[in-house]
Amino acid sequence: MFRSIHDSLEPKIVTLFKHQGYSRSDFMADAIAGLAVAIVALPLAMAIAIASNLPPERGLFTAIVAGFLISAHGGSRYQIGGPTAAFIVTVATVAMKHGYEGLVLATIMAGIILMIMAFVRAGELIKFIPYPVIVGFTSGIALLIAFSQIRDFFGLSITAVPPDFIDKLYVYLAHLHETNFIAVILAIASIGVILLAKRHIPRIPGPIIVVTLSALAVWALNLPVETIESRFGAIPSMLPTPVWPEITFEKLRLLLPDAITIATLAAIESLLSAVVADGMTGTRHKSNAELLGQGIANVASGIFGGLPATGAIARTATNIKAGARTPIAGMMHAVWLFLFMLLLSPLIIKVPLAALAAILMVVAWNMSEIKHVKEIMKAPRTDRIVLIMTFFLTVLVDLNFAIQAGIALASILFIDQMMKATQIRAVESEENDPDSTANKIIPQGVEVYEIQGPLFFGVAEKLVDTLMLFETPPKIFILRMRYVPLIDAAGLHALEVLHERLAHHHTQLILSGVNPEVHRFITLSRIDILIGAENIVDHIDKAILRANEIVGEKES
Repeated sequence: MFRSIHDSLEPKIVTLFKHQGYSRSDFMADAIAGLAVAIVALPLAMAIAIASNLPPERGLFTAIVAGFLISAHGGSRYQIGGPTAAFIVTVATVAMKHGYEGLVLATIMAGIILMIMAFVRAGELIKFIPYPVIVGFTSGIALLIAFSQIRDFFGLSITAVPPDFIDKLYVYLAHLHETNFIAVILAIASIGVILLAKRHIPRIPGPIIVVTLSALAVWALNLPVETIESRFGAIPSMLPTPVWPEITFEKLRLLLPDAITIATLAAIESLLSAVVADGMTGTRHKSNAELLGQGIANVASGIFGGLPATGAIARTATNIKAGARTPIAGMMHAVWLFLFMLLLSPLIIKVPLAALAAILMVVAWNMSEIKHVKEIMKAPRTDRIVLIMTFFLTVLVDLNFAIQAGIALASILFIDQMMKATQIRAVESEENDPDSTANKIIPQGVEVYEIQGPLFFGVAEKLVDTLMLFETPPKIFILRMRYVPLIDAAGLHALEVLHERLAHHHTQLILSGVNPEVHRFITLSRIDILIGAENIVDHIDKAILRANEIVGEKES
């Protein structure tokens, strides 16, 4: 058992080095891929921090520290980690409610939760989150990201933007007359450059072209738009000294819901990114090792003054397309980012905020899942309901509640579908069924009914209500259970109630076709003693023989 746990948590880099080694050509390929990813990550990391109402260096610290550790300790061969746009709303809300120190503590707590999830091997459980829930909250986050960029996109002079969607809308409308049309033109031009670069020069990342050209334009033409320097001043060229936040029980209690939200989102995003990477390369990630790496990275990111981190799908895809071979590429991307911060920080601060807003607008569009939303809107009605509810709760309430409500609603609707799929009916003649009752001689006064599907709490009441179908209670009631794969406590209780009500009318219950697993639970709950062990059989022929015996006993 301990060996199995160790193997599931072993970093992917260790597994790869054990089985295939590492050559100089591998390192050169990883270093070049890491450089390509770092060029993409540089503007994104700063833009995500600024969109979260925090200084841009916080995003760089996260990309460097967490990016290095996610690749070093994670379970994916190609995963690139760092700050992602999906965290913007959550980070901004936590920082506004509890201050930056509160955000740091929540990030560290989330890291510890992720490590616990890894040790209890919860990596496989993430796949049970319904697909409409994932698409719903992802689309909701995309809308919130785009909405959060309106201030810088339009150059509005707003000192503080509230986190709530409706409050934010009122603030924007109150300041819309302050629109800086030069900022708007710069932002629209930036989006155009990104789209043109993607079409005509896909090898060169559009965001790095945008930040370079926009900074040059602002400097050369002296454009009256806000830049990183005008809002935040200089950014440091070194990582900060690690600091452990002050911890009290009251802080832990207040921040636990936010930490759970961060951990849940980090787990979902990182494992989705790892699955995408597997699909692109034909490899297979280690989900529990990935969660462990994410946990370690988030703890370290908090200590080094960063933000929550997770796997970044777009940067991971860039890493693969750039020719990465091992997790060393992700570690090198962090090293390159550190060198950029060390050497280029005086130039980085010249980037206009309108250009960064445009980059995030494009990121939000790519996150919006429009294609998948259209697919689900053609799916069954239950999926559409779950998608729409999760989307609106994400936008209007918060992500944590949206995920919980979405999963709860999806589960309830699934149970309802299972109830409808599970049939309890009088046995009818079935073609090609050697055990059909049409081929059997059923004694007088014997009724045969059959359950098709699991006998669980959603079906239990339907089973008991079957008795209402009889005008005159039969002498013997045979319940065929050959198509019952599982039973829960409510199903066991329903059998007990069914037996008691039948006994009240002097009707004997016989269970037929009970599989060994269901029989085991019937025995453990001592229902076999109530019904009579001789009245629980594994085949319809034995049930009919037993019915004949009972009929004979009653007649004698």
